[in-house]
Amino acid sequence: MHKKLYIPGPIEVSPEILKAMAAPMIGHRMPEYARLHQGVTDKLKKLMATQDRVFLSTSSAFGAMEGAVRNLVGKRCANFCNGAFSDKWHGVTTSCGKEADAIKVPWGQPITAELVDQTLATGKYDAMTLIHNETSTGVMSPLTEIAQVLKKYPEVVSIVDTVSSMSALNIPLAELGIDCCVFGVQKAFALPPGLAVFTATERALTRAKSVPNRGYYFDFLEFAAADEKHNTPSTPCISLIYAMDAQLDRIFAEGLEARFKRHEEMAQYLRGWVMEQGFGFFAAEPYRSLTLTCATNDRNVDLAALKKGLGERGYAFDDGYGKLKGQTFRIAHMGDMQVADLREITTQIEELLK
Repeated sequence: MHKKLYIPGPIEVSPEILKAMAAPMIGHRMPEYARLHQGVTDKLKKLMATQDRVFLSTSSAFGAMEGAVRNLVGKRCANFCNGAFSDKWHGVTTSCGKEADAIKVPWGQPITAELVDQTLATGKYDAMTLIHNETSTGVMSPLTEIAQVLKKYPEVVSIVDTVSSMSALNIPLAELGIDCCVFGVQKAFALPPGLAVFTATERALTRAKSVPNRGYYFDFLEFAAADEKHNTPSTPCISLIYAMDAQLDRIFAEGLEARFKRHEEMAQYLRGWVMEQGFGFFAAEPYRSLTLTCATNDRNVDLAALKKGLGERGYAFDDGYGKLKGQTFRIAHMGDMQVADLREITTQIEELLK
């Protein structure tokens, strides 16, 4: 039995996208692939409002996140941590042999512009990492405010994970000045997992030239050389790139402003339902995610039993991540979802809670 996905990723994939993945295979060094690749990267640049390099990586987002620290950390990195995945990114940074500090705030709290300013003012760092939307806690840090602070520190290369936010709200990279933006496709893009996207400014590529031991698979300079031919250094996941091409067409057909508004409406609906049902929120206003809600289990519901019951009815539900399991639950509202999809899962939950 297929379970309809309401977990924070992967999320439900539309039949149109699955059909696009069934397109006949082409060789990745053929001109047909170069045309596909250029079309996809041009559309991504339009979506992200940038003319920076856009690279396609056959990997999870964490592959590109590891590549980013290997390429862009020369002296020392400030890893801003406010949840499970940002904590993990610090572990990735140090496991790559980079000097790094974990700048931690409690789970459920945002990374603020003030904290970034205080940290970078020390002069110790030439790179920083930030997860815009911490999926483990449903916290969305104020990226626009943080980006303004980053402009005070031109020596610091900024690496930002937008894994669960890109395409759900406006993230204009050129205006923000982000040097390297990384995201996967199995969340707000509503594609199957296996493709990551990352960007690089000229400043980022200049930094990479000065950093030794970048490795090969995620070497930014190898990606930049391949990009000149509208290609990738290694064999790409062509079927997923067909899917991305189709999904970008669907995104622009809906219209970016309409898409952003739909995500706001879904978030408002679910937040209202959470309050009506007597649950709370793990994240405080105004830092609640627009793409998933992390609710606190104020009613002391047996979330494991609820998850099992929903599974038996054909719905995938998340009963908390890591140390928050049983204390919180997360429901996604992103990608191709509509408010009607959320009403479907909330009705099921209400029936089971009775």
